[in-house]
Amino acid sequence: MRSSRRALVPAFAALLIASAGFVVACGGSQPSTPAPAVDRRPVVAALRAEPRSFNRLAAPDRGSLVVSLLLNARLVELNHKTHEIEPALATKWSLAADGKTYTLDLRPGVTFSDGAPFTADDVVFTFAAVYDPKVDSPIASALTIGGKPIAVRKTGDHQVVLTFPTPYGPGLRILDSLPILPAHKLKDALAKGEFAKAWTTATPPAELAGLGPFVLTGYAAGDRLELARNPRYGARGPDVHPGVERLTLRIVPKQDAERVALEAGELDLLNSELRPDDLKAVRTLASAGKVKTYDLGPAIDAEMLWFNLRADQKKPAAARPWTDVRFRRAVLQAIDRQAFVDTVYLGAGTPVDGPITPGNKAWHASGLPQYPFDVAKAKALFAEVGVADTNGDGVLDVKGKPFAIELLTQRGHAGRERGSQVIAGQLKKAGLTVDVVALELPALVERINKGTYDAIYYGISSGDTDPSVNLDYWLSTGSFHVWNPAQAKPATPWEAEIDRLMQELTGLTDASARQARFAKVQEIFVTNLPAIFLAAPNLTTATSARVEGLEPGPLYPYLLWRADTMRLAQPH
Repeated sequence: MRSSRRALVPAFAALLIASAGFVVACGGSQPSTPAPAVDRRPVVAALRAEPRSFNRLAAPDRGSLVVSLLLNARLVELNHKTHEIEPALATKWSLAADGKTYTLDLRPGVTFSDGAPFTADDVVFTFAAVYDPKVDSPIASALTIGGKPIAVRKTGDHQVVLTFPTPYGPGLRILDSLPILPAHKLKDALAKGEFAKAWTTATPPAELAGLGPFVLTGYAAGDRLELARNPRYGARGPDVHPGVERLTLRIVPKQDAERVALEAGELDLLNSELRPDDLKAVRTLASAGKVKTYDLGPAIDAEMLWFNLRADQKKPAAARPWTDVRFRRAVLQAIDRQAFVDTVYLGAGTPVDGPITPGNKAWHASGLPQYPFDVAKAKALFAEVGVADTNGDGVLDVKGKPFAIELLTQRGHAGRERGSQVIAGQLKKAGLTVDVVALELPALVERINKGTYDAIYYGISSGDTDPSVNLDYWLSTGSFHVWNPAQAKPATPWEAEIDRLMQELTGLTDASARQARFAKVQEIFVTNLPAIFLAAPNLTTATSARVEGLEPGPLYPYLLWRADTMRLAQPH
C-alpha cells in the first residue's frame, strides 16, 4: 500500500452522459412537461483494501479481484447464486469423447475498451502468460491439473480448443478465475519477461484495456478508484450492459466506517458482509426505505486459525510446539465454539467442525472427528507436548520458561479482531498466553508471504464451491496452502494423502464418487488440523435504495461479481 496519496490520473475515456433533462417540443409552442431529474451521481462501493495490481495474473488479493471483475471478462462465469457456469466470452462449448477436450466458440464482434478486436489470439496469449514460469502467477496452481497445464490452441479467429491433461470433474468452472487479457497490449512485456511488473497500480489508466463492463479513469492511492461504463462492453452480448455511468470504489479499511458511510448516504453498496453489531441499525434503515439488505445465508468461507508449519523457521523446534498435532487439538478443545458464535457473531452464526461450512451444501461432510470443548482435556494435551504449568501459577510454560504465542490478524476488520481476542481469552483460561497483534492488511500479507509468524486468524475466499477449483488451497504445492505453502513435495504423509485424493476426485466426473473422496479429505484435515475452523457467520450485505439489479450471492464479492446488471432505481 502506498504511504502517500497522489492526484487522480486523468481519465482516458469520455463519460457517457444519459440524455434527458429537457424535452424538445414538436410541431408547436406548447410547453412541454418537465422531465424528471436525472441522477448522475456515481455509484459508490466500499473496498476494504486497495488492489495490489491492475494485473490479476500478478496479484491474488481481494482488491485486485474486484477490480479485475470490473475491468476484465472471462470465457465463462460462475453464477454466484446458482453455482453453475454460464456463457460469457465463450457462447457455447462441446466436450469430446475423450472427456478432456473442449471446443469453445467465442463471441464475435467483441472489442476491448480501446477498440481493438477480441479474438482467439487473446485467449492463447492469456494462457501462455498465466503458465509462464517468469510470471510466477499466484493463480497458476489453480489452473494446473495433476501438475500439468491446460493446452490451448486456436482453430479459428473465434474458436479455441482446450485440452485438459486428464478428464476434469469441474469442467470449465476452472476458467472463472482467469480474466482474458489483451495480447496487443501485453505481449511485449511477456516476451521480455516483464509481465509480472506490467499494469501495476502506478500504470496510467490510459494504458489499460479490458473486456469488462467498466474502464478505470482515475486512481488515488489509499483513497479511491474512479471507473466509467465501458461503452464497448459486449462480453455477455449486445443487450447486457451496466445501467450506471460512473462507479467509485472507495477504500474503507474499517468496518465501522463502512456502516457510518452507508447510514450517511456516502456509500451505495458494500463489497463485504455487515458486522453483526450493525445489523439492527441497518435493518432499521431498511424499514425506512433508505437501504436494502440481502440475507445470503451461512458463509461459504469461514475465518480460520492456523499455525506456521513451514520448515524454514528460525525458531527452534522446542519453541514451536504447535507443530505437534496434539497441541493444535488442545487449542481447539480449549475454545467454546458456541460461546465464540455468541460473542463474535452475536449469535448470528453456526459452530463448524471442519473447513467446509453448511453453506456449501453440495460438499459439506458430516460425521467428522469431534473435539468438544473441554479445558481439562486441553491442558492434558498441552502437557503431553511439554507446555505445562510447572510452577503452579496457572500459566503454561515450557521447561519453566515463559511461553507465549503471537497471533496476527487484520486491523480494522471487526470480526477478525474480535475473533482473535475471543480466541486469546479462551486460551488464557487454559493457561496459554496469546498476544494478539492486529496489522494493516498489506503488512499482514507480507508476514504471511515471508512466513514470519507464529499463528494467524484470517480468512481466504474460495473461487468456487467445488473444491477441485480451489486446488491451490488443498494441494501441498499450492500457493494458498497457507500453513506450509508451495511445498516441493508433501511435508507429511497426511498431506500426501490429501494430494492423492484431491487429484483423484478432480479427475472424476461422477458426483457421488467425487463427494465420497472429498468427505475423506475433510476427515483427514480435521484429524490433523493444519487450520482450525470455529464458526460460520450468517452473511448479510446491503446497498442504498438507489441501486437495483444486482444479483447477490454468498461467494465473494457478494454484489459486484456481476456488475453489468447494476442500474439506478427510477424516481417515483
